[in-house]
Amino acid sequence: MEYRSFVLARRPLGRRTTLIIIAAVVIVLIALITTAFLWRSSRHWAGGVAARLTMGDKPMNVLLIANNGRDLKASDPLGLGSAAGQADVILLARVDPRAHAIYAITIPRDALIAQPRWHNSVPKIKTLFFMGDQETPPRGPQYLTQAVSALTGLPIDGYIVANFAGFKEAVDYVGGLTVNVKERIYDPQFSHADFKPGVQHMNGAQALAFIRVRQNQAGNSYRINDYQRMQAEVEVLGLLRNKLLDPAHASTLLPAFVSHMNHDVATNLPHDRLVRVGIAMAGAPVFQVPIGSVADSMILARADVPGINHAGIIDEAEYVVLDPAQVQARLAEFGSHSSSTGLPPFPAPGSVRIELHGSKHLALHLEHLGFVRLRIVGGPTGEQRVVYPSRQPVVGWQVARATGIGNMYVQPGSGDVVTVYE
Repeated sequence: MEYRSFVLARRPLGRRTTLIIIAAVVIVLIALITTAFLWRSSRHWAGGVAARLTMGDKPMNVLLIANNGRDLKASDPLGLGSAAGQADVILLARVDPRAHAIYAITIPRDALIAQPRWHNSVPKIKTLFFMGDQETPPRGPQYLTQAVSALTGLPIDGYIVANFAGFKEAVDYVGGLTVNVKERIYDPQFSHADFKPGVQHMNGAQALAFIRVRQNQAGNSYRINDYQRMQAEVEVLGLLRNKLLDPAHASTLLPAFVSHMNHDVATNLPHDRLVRVGIAMAGAPVFQVPIGSVADSMILARADVPGINHAGIIDEAEYVVLDPAQVQARLAEFGSHSSSTGLPPFPAPGSVRIELHGSKHLALHLEHLGFVRLRIVGGPTGEQRVVYPSRQPVVGWQVARATGIGNMYVQPGSGDVVTVYE
């Protein structure tokens, strides 16, 4: 019997066949992408429904306060300790069930706030916590809540206070946090942080050191001011929130966490409400909403400022001088219709007379902002200083902010013009 072998020759695919295959691949990719999108969308939608069933449609504003009192036990969240006892972190968490999102409104702790009833020569918003906690019973959270509500123009439903020891315990309870350190951090004097760049797992003490850095000595531009510090606070609190509100574990972990931390936080919100809201917001994203910028930071010399405190005198210190009009505009999307620091309003820029020892570039910048009564009288000096008429401190602050330089030294002087030294 004769056997024959047959070899089937491959014929090239026709153009139509090739187009059909390409079309099939595209359809499969579209189906996969659509499925993933719909899965995420349906999960977000389901989370929003659960949140609205628990909370209704009205957002909830909760003030988070970190007490920096030294040598305190976690169970003493309102204690003053051996030093400080001020609000080291001031964060207004806006929990929005309709959007199924959390907005972290960060308040600069060095914001200048009028405190006419207190003998406080460094009237920053953070010191209201200290002033109130010297009373019996302590009223620091209440005074700080009132100030933040006036500044943001938003109602505040409640507060939660923890000290440094309580924060460390909270992080340790969830097994630590995995943090991405973007650049080298070395701060031996203040936070004692010492981190190399990269993703690393931190315990409570390490996480606390990480979020407190604002004077990094490693020679880079990472974590060198309070605004970068506030970004780190939101980042770490977001990581803690992710662990507590992981949809797979929130219903069991969050109640256990709240029960464990029961004596380590001070709050005027019922614990069962916190648990219900937390579980309902499981999986919700967190968005930072910063107030102010580095340009608002300045060093104010000792000066007479009527109404700023009981004596009408402030001591030299670093302050953040906010413009209430800008704060209100920033928070208008959340329903803010007002903002107040208790200080006199800034005058119209066109009414301010300025003599500038600086560059043409800075002159054009100030003129663009409306300071048209400006005269260049000399070149840059390298001083970064503003001298204002002694009876008009608010004008000096306004011009220092407008330069956009940040950390300007602002002091009273004679005459009737504002002198700027760049």
